Amino acid sequence: MHPDERGSAQVGSERRVETAADWIYPPTRAVDQVDFYHGVSVSDPYRWLEDDTANERKEWIESQNALTASYLSQIPVRSELRRHFEQLLQYPRYYDLTRRGSNLTFLMNPGLQRQLSLYIQRDWEGPPELLIDPTTLSADGTIRIVMASLSADSRYLAYGLSRGGADWQEYAIRDMLTGGDLPDRLHWLKATAPAWLGSGFYYSRYPEPAELTRALSAPNANHQVWFHRVGTPQSADILIYEDRDHPHRLHFVQTMEDESLTVMTIYDPASGSAGNAVWLIESCNGDHRVTPIITAFTAEFRPFDYYRGKLLALTNHNAPRWRVVAIDLEQPDERYWIEVLAEQEEALEYAVTSGSRLFACYLRDASHRLKVFDYNGRFEHEIELPDTGLVRAFPGQREHEDLLFSISSFTTPTTIYRYDIATRNLSLFEQSTIPFNVDDYETRQVFYRSKDGTQVPMFIVHRKGLVPDGRHRLLLYGYGGSGTTVGPKFDPLLLALLECDVIYASACLRGGGEYGEPWHRAGWRDVKQNVFDDCIAALEWLQSNGYTSADRCGLIGASNGGLLVGAVMTQRPDLLRVALPGNGPQDMLRFQYFTTGWAAAEEYGSSDDPVMFPILRAYSPLHNIVHGTAYPATLITTSEHDDHVVPCHSYKFAAMLQNSATGSSPYLIRIDTNTGHGPVSLPKLLDERADLYAFFLDQTRSPTDDPLAGRQRPV
Repeated sequence: MHPDERGSAQVGSERRVETAADWIYPPTRAVDQVDFYHGVSVSDPYRWLEDDTANERKEWIESQNALTASYLSQIPVRSELRRHFEQLLQYPRYYDLTRRGSNLTFLMNPGLQRQLSLYIQRDWEGPPELLIDPTTLSADGTIRIVMASLSADSRYLAYGLSRGGADWQEYAIRDMLTGGDLPDRLHWLKATAPAWLGSGFYYSRYPEPAELTRALSAPNANHQVWFHRVGTPQSADILIYEDRDHPHRLHFVQTMEDESLTVMTIYDPASGSAGNAVWLIESCNGDHRVTPIITAFTAEFRPFDYYRGKLLALTNHNAPRWRVVAIDLEQPDERYWIEVLAEQEEALEYAVTSGSRLFACYLRDASHRLKVFDYNGRFEHEIELPDTGLVRAFPGQREHEDLLFSISSFTTPTTIYRYDIATRNLSLFEQSTIPFNVDDYETRQVFYRSKDGTQVPMFIVHRKGLVPDGRHRLLLYGYGGSGTTVGPKFDPLLLALLECDVIYASACLRGGGEYGEPWHRAGWRDVKQNVFDDCIAALEWLQSNGYTSADRCGLIGASNGGLLVGAVMTQRPDLLRVALPGNGPQDMLRFQYFTTGWAAAEEYGSSDDPVMFPILRAYSPLHNIVHGTAYPATLITTSEHDDHVVPCHSYKFAAMLQNSATGSSPYLIRIDTNTGHGPVSLPKLLDERADLYAFFLDQTRSPTDDPLAGRQRPV
């Protein structure tokens, strides 16, 4: 039956789905595919969905999208949410501020532009000038700027473009004197940024894929470092370094402020290494020589400045909550390191320099504190922040007399401040005004116990005066991986849910970086189940404390968070009404076989390891769908151009759900056919979020709810 003809899809009417039989999904062919892992057989009946060149897969995508669109289009609140998103976004939003001398470059969206445009303020307090508007580069607005970097003398600007949301980058170079682009075009770049040296720069790339039709799914190997001289073709670039003996190593190059030092950090994620190496690249008369400084791969080093012959680096070497050391390049042995900032009780998330000061950003229960030190590590004071939230400090140079940083919280948009080093005064640099009454809402931080007794922090945002009577809709967000901190981050689209009287909760699960490396490692590899236990405990706490109930509760997450949603919904379907897994690695036995998926082995381990195989299989969402089980209403989101977590993960997960699960809930998948690892343009972001929120609101509504979402409608 055509989706438009199915009575069960009439969501806007009084009739709702009553039985699983009402859901007629597009057929998904099953194949007799069995793999053997260390003597254990594992079936993979939808393996053919991994073939990104197959016409059958394209037809399957079209059929799935037709069914999903039919359902979503009939939810009345969907169009109203979409319109309200546009109202909430009518303010300028700034990203990636970079200072080079008196020049300030940044990405900015003045409101509803499809992509961020690149601007420059040549006198950083002067009027901004538009440099590049990527919306003019494609008819559908899916080309975006992913990087912009000025040369030391500000003569040239290298900028990177991504097409259709792919991780692949293309570099172009603009002559800042003429305002025009040079003929230079660099291709097949990934996991890189330009490191300027005079009128050229270092960069990293992969060899051109052997099969261009599989460029978005084929494994990537042999990450190389090259040098490009401005005004020459890529074919004339000089190969600086490659390591064919370790094809999965990643190489990142950075040049320090005065260009007297170039550093290459090397990661080996496929080996499961928890650290990196540090090498120097020395250039003399056109020759480039590499010299190892740190080679053990046992700890992580993040160089960020070069001062008086010493390399300043953030490290977790003998400091799981991180510290800053100064490495003498003439005597790089650990015996000669100088500890600039010792490890503290609070985790050090990052450090930057500007003028004559070192600024260190610490975490206190998932919110930031910004402290000021001199270059010798002598503490001066903590900057009194105007709000509790997340801080991003933008590195300056020796000549600067100040620091720019931004701060945001759940209900306060990103605001940029200027800190004067001499006077210690804090002044407003850029503030946004949004059509939202912040005073009507409150944010609470609570701490709950996980399965093993670990105390986990969680933020809860809701309208003031809310009574925890167990009848409220609630959407929980989680990530829990890669050492990524989940704190009070501002999201303007989330405000629409709050206005619908939805409670929003964000749990700071293990696997993140909220308490440093111990918190991260308590949720990775063989103890990854801790992350799912933390999330399950959060749902139980929220429900037992009256914030919501199982039939009014949803869980959302993307990428590693998409894995989280898949694992929790298959382990404890009784705790959720709605599951929203986005772009997640749902097949934990095969993630390492696509693009740079092998890099995730550092975080997850690999099924190629006989020790890790049973651990991965025990929580792999795809392999833990039990036939005949009623799972939460599910809307999976993914993208056909996602070459970070390839979409076949989500395709196979959707097929398994549709053909194995029971109950009255819909199991749908929404596939964007021209986007990468997340929406590639603002209209696509608004469309996807409207679909997700509408699905959640529709599936969690009760007879007493306003049919257009809640007591407080969007305006």
